[in-house]
Amino acid sequence: MDCVPLRSTSQPHPDEGHPPPLEAVPVPWKSVGPCKSHRESLGGLPETPAGEEAQGEEGPAATQLDVSRLRSSSMEIREKGSEFLKEELHKAQKELKLKDEECERLSKVREQLEQELEELTASLFEEAHKMVREANMKQAASEKQLKEAWGKIDMLQAEVTALKTLVITSTPASPNRELHPQLLSPTKAGPRKGHLRHKSTSSALCPAVCPVAGHILTPDKEGKEVDTTLFAEFQAWRESPTLDKTSPFLERVYREDVGPCLDFTMQELSALVRAAVEDNTLTIEPVASQTLPAVKVAAVDCGHTNTCALSGLACACRHRIRLGDSESHYYISPSSRARITAVCNFFTYIRYIQQGLVRQDAEPMFWEITRLRKEMSLAKLGFFPHEA
Repeated sequence: MDCVPLRSTSQPHPDEGHPPPLEAVPVPWKSVGPCKSHRESLGGLPETPAGEEAQGEEGPAATQLDVSRLRSSSMEIREKGSEFLKEELHKAQKELKLKDEECERLSKVREQLEQELEELTASLFEEAHKMVREANMKQAASEKQLKEAWGKIDMLQAEVTALKTLVITSTPASPNRELHPQLLSPTKAGPRKGHLRHKSTSSALCPAVCPVAGHILTPDKEGKEVDTTLFAEFQAWRESPTLDKTSPFLERVYREDVGPCLDFTMQELSALVRAAVEDNTLTIEPVASQTLPAVKVAAVDCGHTNTCALSGLACACRHRIRLGDSESHYYISPSSRARITAVCNFFTYIRYIQQGLVRQDAEPMFWEITRLRKEMSLAKLGFFPHEA
């Protein structure tokens, strides 16, 4: 350290009686080393052994202190770095977990969408097939109705033509007995010969044409009396004509005439014939004797046309019937044909009434129905013309 020489700045007190101040008293001291200026003046002289020893003692202590400080700083840095890395790792794991959950959720959504898409596709295909099937069914039904309509038009045109022919050929001088059955003699009155090809709506022209021609039925030689009960039932039915069998009028006719007349031995085929007559789908065709094929009928083995398919009796069958659109034919005897024709004539007439084609008073219409019922009763009892 630098040594600064003490210099006294105080002046000697003028009073001699007082002791001199302390600053003026010389105090001996010992210099512990040369001052800085003295060392600098000495230049490159080596330090004293005491200074070197002091410096040698302070060096290792300072080095140890620095090492301990460095170690403590390194530990702090490691701890902080470890904590930082742990925090980052935790954040990364948390983000990864969230992404896994998101991926799982999206995967479920995709599976649900795929399932819904498959169900929707299947539903669309099923609906398309259903629509196509319904369209085909409607088209087939429309075509069938159109075919039936054309058939009915042709049939009505043929009937109108035949009616015109009958009306034209009937004159007062020479009346047409087929048009006016009341002119027939009692011995000749009876079931008339029908068409060779008979349809229930195109049967032999019965007296149903009389109202159209404007002819009024007159009493013949036979005595007649109106049954009030039957006439009342007919009038009630005539107010709202229908083919419903629940009406008292038709229920009585079915029970007393139609049912017994179509009650053949072969019950199964009888039921089919009755349904075809009611639905207006029965056809009667003549059979040429030289072209008689062999057929088999349900419940009856008809190897030839000498057995009636309805009665099962052995007889010459010159007609056959076809039910609806079926290609099967059933050979019938003249008696069975007469019974079926009588029922068809009755249904033809009541259909004319229902369609408004018969414009006549109630009593003549009632007597015409009574005559048709009489024909059914006679046919049931076995009376039929031989030329049938």
